[in-house]
Amino acid sequence: MFHSIRPSILERMRFLEQIDARDRLDGTPRLQRLRQIPPRRADSCPAGSRRPQGDYLEIGTSAGYSTLWIAIACEMLGRSLTTFEVLPKKRNWPRHLPAAGLAGLVKLVQGDARQFLPQLSQYRFCFLDAEKEVYADCYEAVVPNLVPALAVADNAINHEQSCSRCWCDPQSTVDALIVPIGQWRVALS
Repeated sequence: MFHSIRPSILERMRFLEQIDARDRLDGTPRLQRLRQIPPRRADSCPAGSRRPQGDYLEIGTSAGYSTLWIAIACEMLGRSLTTFEVLPKKRNWPRHLPAAGLAGLVKLVQGDARQFLPQLSQYRFCFLDAEKEVYADCYEAVVPNLVPALAVADNAINHEQSCSRCWCDPQSTVDALIVPIGQWRVALS
C-alpha cells in the first residue's frame, strides 16, 4: 500500500519528523510539541482501513503526520477523511495538506470533536489520538456510528486510567484488543 507514496507527501513527512525530533530534544512544553506518532506506528494507522465502505475520522490532528498516512489509504480506497484539532496553536499546522495533494480528500475541522461527533454517522474507521482526558467522551460518541468498523486509539496502555472505560467495559457491545506496535500499545475496537 505504501510503496508509491508521492514525493510531496514524503517531503512533508520528513519535515514534520525533523520538527518533532527537535521539539523532543529542546524541551518544548508538552502541549506545544507536535507529539506526533512515530513513523513505525504511523504507517500502521491505515492497516485496518480496508473496511466496509464509509468515510474516516481522526480525532487529534496536531501537525497532520498521522493524517498524511490515513489520507494515503483514503486516496487509494476512494474515501474521505475528517480530522479534528482543538488546540489553537496547532490548527495551522495541517495547512500543508493542499501542498501534499490531499486538499480535496481531507476536511480539517478546527474545534473540539466532542461538539461535532453527535451529528456524524456512517464512519468506518476512526483514529483517536487526542488528549487522553477526552478519550472516553470521544470513544462513546464515535462507537455507535462505527458499526461495522474499526476504531484505533493511540497510547491505550500509557493512559490506562483515562482510557480503560473505553475498552474494558464488560457491558460493551464492542470487541477490543490491545496491540503492541513497537514499544507502544494501540487499542483496536
